[in-house]
Amino acid sequence: MKKSVYVGNLPFSVTETEIHDLFAPFCPVHGVKIIVDRETNRSRGFAFVEVDAEKAEAAIKGVEGKEMKGRTLKVNEARHRVKAGAG
Repeated sequence: MKKSVYVGNLPFSVTETEIHDLFAPFCPVHGVKIIVDRETNRSRGFAFVEVDAEKAEAAIKGVEGKEMKGRTLKVNEARHRVKAGAG
């Protein structure tokens, strides 16, 4: 089973490979999705990393607070977004 992990305060120049390599020592990484602005196609400074569910907590603890290109990363379990008008 897989779990999605939120990674915030990323440098705008970060690549999917760099994020993958950051998480790889803690767990297998199944995918990385950097969120980009639709109009500028520039990173919005956060991403989602798909990892093994049973290793997600170790990955979160391992990467939380690490520095990347001068920025301190914020990492936690991704929360499902509630769409406007739902419920």
